[in-house]
Amino acid sequence: MQDNANKTWSGRFNEPVSELVKRYTASVSFDKRMAEVDIQGSLAHATMLNKVGVLSDEDLRAIQGGMADILDDIRHGTFDWSLDLEDVHMNVERRLTEKIGDAGKRLHTGRSRNDQVATDIRLYLRGAIDLLVGLVADLQTSLLELADKHAATVMPGFTHLQVAQPVTFGHHMLAYVEMLGRDAERLTDCRRRVNRLPLGSAALAGTTFPVDRRMTAALLGFEGVCENSLDAVSDRDFAIEFTAAAALIMTHLSRLSEELILWMSPRFGFIDIADRFCTGSSIMPQKKNPDVPELVRGKTGRVNGSLISLLTLMKGQPLAYNKDNQEDKEPLFDTVDTLTDTLRIYADMMRGITVKPEAMERAARQGFATATDLADYLVKKGLAFRDAHEAVALAVRYAEEKRKDLSDLTMVELQSFSPLIDAKIFDVLTLEGSLAARDHVGGTAPNQVRMQVARWREKLAG
Repeated sequence: MQDNANKTWSGRFNEPVSELVKRYTASVSFDKRMAEVDIQGSLAHATMLNKVGVLSDEDLRAIQGGMADILDDIRHGTFDWSLDLEDVHMNVERRLTEKIGDAGKRLHTGRSRNDQVATDIRLYLRGAIDLLVGLVADLQTSLLELADKHAATVMPGFTHLQVAQPVTFGHHMLAYVEMLGRDAERLTDCRRRVNRLPLGSAALAGTTFPVDRRMTAALLGFEGVCENSLDAVSDRDFAIEFTAAAALIMTHLSRLSEELILWMSPRFGFIDIADRFCTGSSIMPQKKNPDVPELVRGKTGRVNGSLISLLTLMKGQPLAYNKDNQEDKEPLFDTVDTLTDTLRIYADMMRGITVKPEAMERAARQGFATATDLADYLVKKGLAFRDAHEAVALAVRYAEEKRKDLSDLTMVELQSFSPLIDAKIFDVLTLEGSLAARDHVGGTAPNQVRMQVARWREKLAG
């Protein structure tokens, strides 16, 4: 019989795994990024085993010393990863055993790769969430800088991509600050469910050794333990939940990207994006293409796809652990990488945005953006809203025929639609008057924008 001693389960089989199956089933090429948290989990497990009397002081010291050497090799890129050993866990364990002998073999007492990998993923994802929450805040800060600078910069607000009412550019940026605020809340809430310890559940039923799971949880900074061993080793809810939160963040950034792309177009001309985030054309020398926002739109589909992959992965699995779950890591890792890079580049890109107030104001003067203000004015004069709506609609049609804005109509012309109109109407019909009139929490009045910027800065600083 061929020697198969390099496999941890070799005693059960009478022929070696084929090379094709090795490549097909191995995960070390992508799960080796969890090496540091794998070592972190193993050290906590060893400390706990020593505390409960399962592992000797001598073995614990040997494991700690060996793991320190292995961690140093990994960080310096000198660790030799083996496809034959299948995954990060067996690579680290085998190297440890080579270094310290039988003490390395005793490390796996009271655990399985099932609860080990579940612990590693949670440790890895917890760290990723902490990083991402900080990156979201950084992007919010860059948006707040724009909002503060342009608290009174008028632009057209749109519904159905048609001019609706005047808003400020600062107010528009604050809408995305709010979205990202909810995104940060979702990540923080998700972290609570990530931060529970599976280790100690072993393969699926727990272990006969007197493990102290709450001690291990405390050593690793977990807020609690997974209370059911079957669920602990097979649950990937936390990964799905994280990917759903990531998909929402990408969706928000995709919406902003679509606006940046439109606004940079000469048909709008509202903004310019710094050259370092754009490319040219191989044939058209005049082109400046907004590649980064376009790629964000595209990569949103990539993250959405990862969410669907994880949902599909789990939908047919019976309890407990199944090999299917090896497929959870690549979409999860790709989501973390994509979101991390996107948030970093987006914060920098928004700091490089040049706003063109004149173009925004010209656009706001088109499409009768203050028509609602005229209707509100008539209602305040005592006219029923539906009657006011009809009177203004007629005024808009008339102004359109005359190729004028409402503010360009004479008093006589305006009074032909309602005798309630007087000279104060011209204060109402200006863009500045329209903005100033919306002076309430959540409104677009410049002072409200500045108050919201201050509130968010205080919140992010806290």
